[in-house]
Amino acid sequence: MNENLFASFITPTMMGLPIVVTIIMFPSILFPSSKRLISNRLHSFQHWLIKLIIKQMMLIHTPKGRTWALMIVSLIMFIGSTNLLGLLPHTFTPTTQLSMNLSMAIPLWAGAVILGFRHKLKNSLAHFLPQGTPISLIPMLIIIETISLFIQPMALAVRLTANITAGHLLMHLIGGATLVLMDISPPTATITFIILLLLTVLEFAVALIQAYVFTLLVSLYLHDNT
Repeated sequence: MNENLFASFITPTMMGLPIVVTIIMFPSILFPSSKRLISNRLHSFQHWLIKLIIKQMMLIHTPKGRTWALMIVSLIMFIGSTNLLGLLPHTFTPTTQLSMNLSMAIPLWAGAVILGFRHKLKNSLAHFLPQGTPISLIPMLIIIETISLFIQPMALAVRLTANITAGHLLMHLIGGATLVLMDISPPTATITFIILLLLTVLEFAVALIQAYVFTLLVSLYLHDNT
């Protein structure tokens, strides 16, 4: 119990060198491309999943927005696989780092906004001032809408970081309590262990849901600007 509670969130190193880049690249190994004429079950499931994601995400988009389909699919599969791998023992979850999530959120948000100002300038500027606004409230609403626009990437990154970090911390606390209670009160330890198992199942769902939410919000930002 003397272990640092946040030790699992420290960037891992090997021989003094950070290996976070290697860890980030590792999930791509889980989605190999098939060179066979007839795919096996894994590749068939992978293709079915990709088609389902594209159909769900691109349904509301214009033809110009659908050109981002590859990026959307890559994003949700990367975040989902990274979150799931982070639930394994003695692993590191890059999405618990705010800097990592900001590095994904800011370029995607900026790309969508720049695309909107380039192709739909009037509609993009209209978002800063809702129709029918009283003249006296125009300056205040423009400031509020501008702040709201710039908060969007921060909200994306913080939401993902907070949800993944909170789940890992809770699992760490319950797991530590279970180890301590095994010598003090085995029946109580059994109850906490069952809670830990249920929480682990919940975290698997949260890992996939957060990947979906992050990608869906990026898709909605893109839809508003294309």
